[in-house]
Amino acid sequence: MGFQQRPAIAGKALPHNVVPLIPRHQAAKPRIVRVSPENDGLELLYANDRHPDTLFSVKILCWALLDNDDVVAMVPWLNAVVPSSALEDPLNGRWEGYRLPHSSYLFTEAPQYKADELRAAVQFFGKASASEEVVQEVPDAIGTHAVFSSDGFHSISLLEVVSWRLTGDGRLLAMVIEEGEVTSTPVLPGDPCLHAAQEQPTFRYFFQHQVANRIKERDPETLAAISVLAAEQDQ
Repeated sequence: MGFQQRPAIAGKALPHNVVPLIPRHQAAKPRIVRVSPENDGLELLYANDRHPDTLFSVKILCWALLDNDDVVAMVPWLNAVVPSSALEDPLNGRWEGYRLPHSSYLFTEAPQYKADELRAAVQFFGKASASEEVVQEVPDAIGTHAVFSSDGFHSISLLEVVSWRLTGDGRLLAMVIEEGEVTSTPVLPGDPCLHAAQEQPTFRYFFQHQVANRIKERDPETLAAISVLAAEQDQ
């Protein structure tokens, strides 16, 4: 999850260096049947009660067509990948809409061209059965990192997410490199050395690249926020 300094929007000021980290434990329902990567920089906006005059921006990973025909934006939200409508937290956090990059234009419906693309793809390829079969694998374009820890965050490792694998049962799996299995470079989606982060017992959270870079730089504010996460996880 990543946050960037942005201009004011509709009378709401966006913050400097905000790193709110609130756990999320909700799977995407109904089932995802097709995804389309967000390649134009569209962002998701949300707010919470602690900062009533602030909008937070999050990079959108992809747009998903659900089996009820809805089209929603998907974002890595700490330990899950969730639709925009699922951005709820203990501070009464809520999704506010989408915005064009470097713009004050806000909207709340998925772009029509994305909805058309997704529905046309399902018509062409068909709808996969609800199984563990791989339906799609798309590259990560927002700098997502997976965080791993086996000792309560006393030590952590970060791996870049190379791609996202959609299975027939609607799961979006973050694929990371197993270094000992690399046989050629660059590592591209579909490479045998890629393994699903969420299936590793030491997987903890996702962060977009801004937060991941702060962790790598050992930024005190970011590390303190991660310590809070670790304490909440132990409760």
